[in-house]
Amino acid sequence: MDSKVILITGASSGIGKSTSVLLLKKGHTVYSAARRTEKMEDLKREGAHIIKLDVTSEESASAAIRQILDEQGHIDVLVNNAGFGQYGAIENVSTDDAQKQFDVNVFGLARLCRLVLPEMRKQKSGRIINVGSMAGHFCEPHGGWYHSSKHAVAGLSGCLRQEVRKFGIKVIQIEPGEIRSEWSGIAMQNLCESSAGTVYSKGAEKQSRLYAFGEKHLATGPEAVAKKIAAAATCRRPRLVYRTGFGCVGLSLASALLPRRWFDAIFIRLFT
Repeated sequence: MDSKVILITGASSGIGKSTSVLLLKKGHTVYSAARRTEKMEDLKREGAHIIKLDVTSEESASAAIRQILDEQGHIDVLVNNAGFGQYGAIENVSTDDAQKQFDVNVFGLARLCRLVLPEMRKQKSGRIINVGSMAGHFCEPHGGWYHSSKHAVAGLSGCLRQEVRKFGIKVIQIEPGEIRSEWSGIAMQNLCESSAGTVYSKGAEKQSRLYAFGEKHLATGPEAVAKKIAAAATCRRPRLVYRTGFGCVGLSLASALLPRRWFDAIFIRLFT
């Protein structure tokens, strides 16, 4: 197997960190990037190149890509994993917070795609792996900005895949279900803070309790997603979409087969 130069964003924890470890073990040159580099000393000891990267900053993103090209001469794989969950009722989440959700989950992802594409075109090969979510295929109360950002990632990835295939560049989507990580706790903290003292507070408390139960008893470890990303990065003919994690099959079937009223009724009953 040829060693590849791979950039992974959001690598300070969860899926990004697990993916970095797995690809390092497979002998690849891994650049692990995140805003919180102090949490990545263990990756550095494993052999990862650590980059401080804020995906919402053009200057930061450009500097990261320049560093990799200066040191390695090329980039084979970009894993767009950075993201977070801005949960809260549409009425309660400020426009600034909603824009921050899209700046990280969508525009930051697109920014890095734009930066690596010219180099991948020159080498007539490359892979862009966008970590979306099953949330890009259904809706739930209090998750409007997060879900809409993941719907956008799915649409952007599909369009980009069609645009760049003729250049030898593959675009792959990863769509996890419920994964054990910091994500759930941060999302539910955002939800409870934005809902406090409002008409949505009781629903927010119910949703937070259910998410905590899922995180503790049902969620799949991030290593399962790392295996899918590694396959997408290295196999000869990768799938267009990889799904893994608790609930991904059930939610996919339910959203496709159930009447919309029924699907809505389930989530309204659970979370409001």
